[in-house]
Amino acid sequence: MKLQIKIIALLGLLVMSSPLFAASKIAPEKLRIYAASSMTNALNSLISDYREAHDVSIVPIYGGSSSLARQIEQGAPADIFISANTLWVDRLIQTGVVTPADVADFASNQLVVIAPSDSDVMLNPLQNESWQTALKGERLAIGQPNAVPAGIYAQQALENIGVWSSVKRSLAPANNVRMALTLVERGETPLGIVYQTDAQVSDKVKVIYRFEPSTHQSIRYPMVTLSDTPAVNNFSNYLQTDAAHKILRQYGFEVTSAPSSN
Repeated sequence: MKLQIKIIALLGLLVMSSPLFAASKIAPEKLRIYAASSMTNALNSLISDYREAHDVSIVPIYGGSSSLARQIEQGAPADIFISANTLWVDRLIQTGVVTPADVADFASNQLVVIAPSDSDVMLNPLQNESWQTALKGERLAIGQPNAVPAGIYAQQALENIGVWSSVKRSLAPANNVRMALTLVERGETPLGIVYQTDAQVSDKVKVIYRFEPSTHQSIRYPMVTLSDTPAVNNFSNYLQTDAAHKILRQYGFEVTSAPSSN
């Protein structure tokens, strides 16, 4: 009898350790979300909130919208893409990677000028001389104006207030807006242009000027659904709920979509 029990126990251990048994365990579904770097803090909180009630693995990949869009264009396995402007989403539509039906408005933002929190800099943004005085021969940190959405908006705003020609030779272009923020945080540049949401999450910088929305294109964050699976659809639906909107507002984003009932 004891021998039979030992044999049964041994067989049980063999079955549980077998590849077939391991494969039978259902692993959590995995989502890959490509998102503009300015979404980092807010999206991390959204993911944390969602996972409290859902057994799903969500992997966020942050970077410049242009870089992420190019990766998706080349076949990167993204399930959802949140861009910091419509330009790169339009490119994905034009190249046939997505359709307009895959795109939804998600959030919006504001553009600001920042300085280190201990800086005593004074700036009259409408005067060329004031920018030069504030920069003190150093550089202005912005996203790359030919690719990074925050840099594109910054150039538009500076052109519209008439000072672009004065500052364009003093730029410290960054690959994404968080890198521009970091340059100011470290004191490597005396001024930077970032989003309101970036300035809000850092205690090392302060806002010294807010651009009027009319000086640049509307800062919209479109969300693109790239995979049609229940897990992807459930999370994208969650991002349209009141709970998600509340988190977005906590981080300084403005909500551009009506909440869903999910």
